[in-house]
Amino acid sequence: MLFLCVICFSFTQDHTVTIHTIGDSTMANKSLKAGNPERGWGHVLGGFFSEEVRVENHALNGRSSKSFIDEGHWTKVLGKIRPGDYVFIQFGHNDEKADEKRHTEPGASFDENLRRFVRETRERGGTPVLFNSIVRRNFGANPDAIAADDIRSSKSEAVVEGDTLVDTHGKYLDSPKNVAEEMDVPFVDMNGLTAELVESMGVEGSKKLFMWIPEGVCPACPKGRQDNTHLNVYGARKVASLAVDAIAEAVPALKPYVRHYDFVVAKDGSGDFFTVQEAINAVPDFRKGKRTTILVRKGEYKERVIVPECKINVSLIGEEGATLTGDGYASKPNAFGEPMSTSGSATCYIYAPDFYAENITFANTAGLVGQAVACFVSADRVFFKGCRFLGHQDTLYTYGKGCRQYYESCCIEGTVDFIFGWSTAVFKDCVIRSIGNGYITAPSTDKGEKYGYVFWNCRIEAAEGVESVYLSRPWRPYAQAVFIGCELGAHIAPEGWNNWGKAANEKTVFYAEYKNTGAGANAEKRAPYGKQLASPENYTPEKVLAGNDGWNPLENGNALLKIKR
Repeated sequence: MLFLCVICFSFTQDHTVTIHTIGDSTMANKSLKAGNPERGWGHVLGGFFSEEVRVENHALNGRSSKSFIDEGHWTKVLGKIRPGDYVFIQFGHNDEKADEKRHTEPGASFDENLRRFVRETRERGGTPVLFNSIVRRNFGANPDAIAADDIRSSKSEAVVEGDTLVDTHGKYLDSPKNVAEEMDVPFVDMNGLTAELVESMGVEGSKKLFMWIPEGVCPACPKGRQDNTHLNVYGARKVASLAVDAIAEAVPALKPYVRHYDFVVAKDGSGDFFTVQEAINAVPDFRKGKRTTILVRKGEYKERVIVPECKINVSLIGEEGATLTGDGYASKPNAFGEPMSTSGSATCYIYAPDFYAENITFANTAGLVGQAVACFVSADRVFFKGCRFLGHQDTLYTYGKGCRQYYESCCIEGTVDFIFGWSTAVFKDCVIRSIGNGYITAPSTDKGEKYGYVFWNCRIEAAEGVESVYLSRPWRPYAQAVFIGCELGAHIAPEGWNNWGKAANEKTVFYAEYKNTGAGANAEKRAPYGKQLASPENYTPEKVLAGNDGWNPLENGNALLKIKR
């Protein structure tokens, strides 16, 4: 099913830039075993760029500039660099160690290794960027601060802390800057940025950034940990946020690709959360005047997502391939052995107003088992852009009475009544795809409502072998559906409309078309209760969605509504 919809609506983007990162454990990707909360800032960096930029993090725990070269890691990275790529270089923590396999001297061997990284990157057509080391959280005199990188103490009495942040890197901070000036390379002062951050948070507050974990809290370190070098998830995200803004200034060509999201969801540990629901739960209740933006990185998230009414003004943005899946269906037993019901079968529920989703796939993978909802929408002023709704029967449930919904450049597929419900909804530039014979829409518009469903400039298509599909049948007597300027495939039944076996419905429904095209658009063969509009001016998206507050997603996108005074 997922493959079929990729055919009908492609979201593929070509990555145009690759950033290769090399460095030590403060930058490296970390194991996720046992809920390990440690992250390098390079691990989470990808969530701060648009998809035109791909981050390949080659940083490794415990490596210095010397050992990274001597162990062959740099040779492997060199083989991956292509013209136009970037290489971010951050060493120092382990170059300071006494260990002869790692130790280098600032102003001498350390500088020469940095020069080699720069020179060989340029020979490959890449752009090098030099960074100095992030700060150690070292308050007071601590002669063992450098060695403690490897010890990762769990003893509460290990260090007596003072009030002043004390530098531990010395001249190792100068080498990247000096080499950058010498070789005309962009430079980012990560130590200065992180020192300012740590000092601003204070002695106790700055522990929030690092691996300070009480005993018995985390399975990855059951005895606890007091680590002033290595970042946790929160710290890595804070440091990467500072880094990316500095990168945008040092390397202006990357600035257009920088993105900041309030939360990032990622299966690979590169975000704040592993699940979308965790991110939704973290949104402040009734956060007014601002949007909470959530990036969902690529991957399939098999979870039930609920956006409750108190989580207003949420924007859910997906990377390519970000998919929410579930397999509920109406007759499937719930925890009490009772049928889930149609409403209880959804993968995603949206109750909060002013919700925005972009490039997210909402899928119900239950198959041909009857009603099985992919997305249940009971909220006003909801905007979906470039999203996919995948299922069979009852894919998209526009549930909310008096609610307005706007779907732009979306793909919606199913078999029977796969767009249904009470809400007023506009579908613009969408692909509506039948994967079996049946009915596209089943509106239940209430009597007296001005509008139901309006389709503008949509492509109404079908999978191979599908031969008979109706545009609509009325779930309730006053159903409304209008198709304007749409391309209708040959699978559309000549009569177009179906009365759901009740002739009385023909007197109450409002079914209409305007200048549709394609093999399925023969107006002469339509059911007699269907209408051909003389003009579409009363059905423009702006008029259909305006309501009493003048909502206009075409003009304002996902900006927060500003009530007209």
